[in-house]
Amino acid sequence: MKRIKIKDLLAHGEVGAKVTVKGWIRTFRSNRFIALNDGSTINNLQAVVDFENTDEDLLKRLTTSAAVAIDGEVVESQGKGQSIEIVVEKIEILGDADPDEYPLQPKRHSLEFLREKAHLRPRTQVMSAVYRVRNALAYGIHKFFNEKGFLYMHTPIITGSDAEGAGEMFRVTNFDPLNPPKTEDGEVDYKEDFFGKAVNLSVSGQLEAEVGAMSMGEVYTFGPTFRAENSNTSRHLAEFWMIEPEMAFYDLDDNMDLAEEMIKYLIDFAMEQCPDDLKFLDQRYAQEQKGKPQNERSDLGLLERLDFVSKNDFERLTYTEAIEVLKRSKPFKKGKFKYPVDWGIDLQSEHERYLVEKEYKKPVILTDYPKDIKSFYMKQNDDGKTVRAMDVLFPGIGEIIGGSQREESYDKLLTRMNEMGVPQEELWWYLELRKFGTAPHSGFGLGFERIVLFVTGMGNIRDVIPFPRAPKSAEF
Repeated sequence: MKRIKIKDLLAHGEVGAKVTVKGWIRTFRSNRFIALNDGSTINNLQAVVDFENTDEDLLKRLTTSAAVAIDGEVVESQGKGQSIEIVVEKIEILGDADPDEYPLQPKRHSLEFLREKAHLRPRTQVMSAVYRVRNALAYGIHKFFNEKGFLYMHTPIITGSDAEGAGEMFRVTNFDPLNPPKTEDGEVDYKEDFFGKAVNLSVSGQLEAEVGAMSMGEVYTFGPTFRAENSNTSRHLAEFWMIEPEMAFYDLDDNMDLAEEMIKYLIDFAMEQCPDDLKFLDQRYAQEQKGKPQNERSDLGLLERLDFVSKNDFERLTYTEAIEVLKRSKPFKKGKFKYPVDWGIDLQSEHERYLVEKEYKKPVILTDYPKDIKSFYMKQNDDGKTVRAMDVLFPGIGEIIGGSQREESYDKLLTRMNEMGVPQEELWWYLELRKFGTAPHSGFGLGFERIVLFVTGMGNIRDVIPFPRAPKSAEF
């Protein structure tokens, strides 16, 4: 018989049908009841074994995480929580799992422990649910942009420029690290390297995506990016995925409209595609909230929070207005903010979360930031102090999207690059875009793991990517 996936069997299985299922044993109770899962759904299939007529040695091999193939008949379930189960007629062990060695037992493990078992943690309910939601969100990204007529553009992972200007990048080289060629001055001679110059892993595909926007109108990228920041927070990774649309003839308002539409689309899509996973994660989120201090608990459950974001307009205000709101707030007046609040500061997570979670109680889009805390490519406002930047702030996350209207003036961009020490020789092609048919254009970046973090309700970004990369952490 042809194998049927457990998800399909639970949804469409007919009583009396003969089926073959394959998967991993979650639990085996009373030498009679197997809870089987094949990864297609968070729900297990119950398989009932006739232990009196089953070989004793075989029964001993039916351990947690053993891989099996089962032939049986679909019957109405006598237990709660499921409409059907199968009566086992034949069972084959495809792969044993020694219970004395297998590290994941049918009990609740800490997420910290599971990170140490990244090769096995997808077999747990929580991690498999997260990965299915991640998959749905990734598909939703492509579906959204394709429906809007965007072109998917592959931008380089190896680059000779630093799009962010941060300088914290991973160097790519094929030199012998113990004996690289040197110049007469004793410096490493990168002219002898593979690419004939110093190159790095990309922190962003934005600048190259602008090339696409200036020829094809509306493009997006979705690929891995890298930051060499020595940061061990629950919000940072050294390797993560970015979605970066770039659009010709969009101003900042158009940019904000697209970002809000995209976020709402993704949330609705995940809720439609992964109802069982999100129901489980909602229950988990509620349990997590109970363990927090009263003042740190969310007023909304996970599903309520997702629905609230999807159904409500985002609040929009300028950076200057946000500073005024923060200065009028009780935490500021009582000195409870850890970081200072003044015009010109780079807002910290505590400030962003206050605006979202306390003041407006919904996502917030801040615009028109001081130019001195933003990147060189952002369009300058007429006041000479601010740029046409936008950040989308979310509850529990802080900044989830950063973007701007891009500077289309050659002279203004060149001046700003000189002011910020951005080398023209590395970005001559980027400047040239402003010489040959320049046009107003905008774009933004969405850290994919951050939207997965929000939708799943997980607390640490290392738990929403299969193999997290962080300082001193590249085990798998």
